[in-house]
Amino acid sequence: MSIPAIDIAPFLRGGDEDKRTVAREIAAACTESGFFCITGHGVSSDLIARTRQAAVDFFALPLDEKRLILRPENRVGRGYYPFADRSLAYTLGEETPPDLQEAFAMGPPDIPDDDYYRGEVASYFFAENRYPARPEGFRETVDDYFRTVLALCDRLMGAMALALGVEEDFFADKLDRPACGLRLIRYPAQTDAPAERQLRAGAHTDYGTLTVLRGDDVPGTLQVKLPQGGWTDVRPPADAFVCNLGDAMARWTGGRWASTLHRVANPAQGAARRDRISLVFFHQPNYDALLNGIFEDAGDAVTLAEHFIEKIHLAAGAGRSPKPAPDN
Repeated sequence: MSIPAIDIAPFLRGGDEDKRTVAREIAAACTESGFFCITGHGVSSDLIARTRQAAVDFFALPLDEKRLILRPENRVGRGYYPFADRSLAYTLGEETPPDLQEAFAMGPPDIPDDDYYRGEVASYFFAENRYPARPEGFRETVDDYFRTVLALCDRLMGAMALALGVEEDFFADKLDRPACGLRLIRYPAQTDAPAERQLRAGAHTDYGTLTVLRGDDVPGTLQVKLPQGGWTDVRPPADAFVCNLGDAMARWTGGRWASTLHRVANPAQGAARRDRISLVFFHQPNYDALLNGIFEDAGDAVTLAEHFIEKIHLAAGAGRSPKPAPDN
């Protein structure tokens, strides 16, 4: 199975026929695998490079300094996640050693002064961000990246609506207060063999509507589970983002589109002489959006909040006492 590359520039330009053509390509990819790459996305290479460098500079800080913005106890995605702090495979009931990564996580930088964004449930999605004091310009860079990729996702959701045969603005009322998140992830170079069944990121599905990823082209890459079993590497074209569907979209489509298992594999022994940096944007609907079938009854519906909160606590099941990442 190959992961298709789709040029979305014609859709962004706005011609009706061009929009339909791109929507058909997205429909085919979402039906087959739930994964596709996008080019022509309009996100500047300069912004991507600056965000990646901000991640590199942050992870190079001493551990004690990174821990000044340690993630909250309720595991909400804010601040620093230490090395080997969680296992994504736990979200699917598989007990594995913790994932070989450290991360910085943030939510929306612009939160309206409204009761919707307050309270216990809202705190999982709209908690105050925890920015480091260093490196200089970090906050401005990651905020800019967040806003830019969110705007791209808004357009992609319109394309996906057309791909499903509904109006372009079909999802608008489910996405007008989106509970999105951004993670900057470092997978350290591996000088020692990992533990048995330990990966950079264990097999999992994502929780929301759409994930948009930009990662380094180095050994130890993103892999997608094949329908017939086994795994295939995702090798995006230069300047492309990798996109995959999450559980919310799979539920909304009643399973027509898949939230496909994926993981980040370990490189071959001796091949991982460099870190891998990934910029991962998680597009998610309003936290009170019902994840029920939009075309037919899909059974008992849960909200995004109910599904999401359960998953993040499961992922914490393998968390150990924080320990330094390699080179820290």
